[in-house]
Amino acid sequence: MRIITDERCTGYSHPGHPERPERILTTCEKLRGQTELPITWSNPGPADDAAILRAHTPEHLARLSVPEDFDDDTPAFPDLAVYARASVGAALDALKSARAGETVFSLMRPPGHHATRNRAMGFCYLNNIAIAALEALATGAKRVAVFDFDVHHGNGTEAILLNTPGAAFLSIHQFPCYPGTGTRNVGNNCYNYPVLPQTLRGEYLHVLASALEHLQTFKPTLIGVSAGFDSYARDPLAQGSLEVEDFYWLGQSLRKLDVPLFSVLEGGYSAELPELILAYLKGLDGK
Repeated sequence: MRIITDERCTGYSHPGHPERPERILTTCEKLRGQTELPITWSNPGPADDAAILRAHTPEHLARLSVPEDFDDDTPAFPDLAVYARASVGAALDALKSARAGETVFSLMRPPGHHATRNRAMGFCYLNNIAIAALEALATGAKRVAVFDFDVHHGNGTEAILLNTPGAAFLSIHQFPCYPGTGTRNVGNNCYNYPVLPQTLRGEYLHVLASALEHLQTFKPTLIGVSAGFDSYARDPLAQGSLEVEDFYWLGQSLRKLDVPLFSVLEGGYSAELPELILAYLKGLDGK
């Protein structure tokens, strides 16, 4: 198991904001302290402008350096562009590791799946998973699927990958919920699985299993996973119903697809986030 992280990504914060440095700090502490899962640690490399600009406009990339908040959820920070680029670099490195046959997880912030081609929103500034998916397609991958199990719809990833040849996007998310999108399938390659708030756990798992079956029918040669852990029953930002062992099951189910796969951290705001990530990683690794 390879974990790509850089604890310098904890260097920015906003008072009271749920997307906080402790998400990474406590997870790193948990993963370094456990003995069940052998882990190789690495730092992210740089993110090339050419890769970023497949997913975002030049104007959006330049806007990251303007010291002005994007919205109430998505504030500006000193050196924001540095942090956002590092998160992209980790996703691109995770892609390379997956292609080399490794099980890999990008443990970075900021997350990315709400960022559209020209807008930062929902705690997200650059769309890490979409950038990596487009990089994969540009460098020889035939069929790339993005599987997003964050409790919030990956609206940015959908918008960027919409109708892209060789790409598919599948999102399982709560609706109604932020950002208010994802009620139906769109284009010829974006598939949405909305679940109601407080959906019973068994039904939520059934929807996830249906999406995984659909993922298989696409016959991807590579899978990128937007791994959000806010569908956990005690996450403060939504009304999901999943338990720790369900994230193990998700990792195990994705591993059984036997396709090169990389995961990047999206949401997850409960104090139990380190336990949830460890369970998912153990499932991915077959432990």
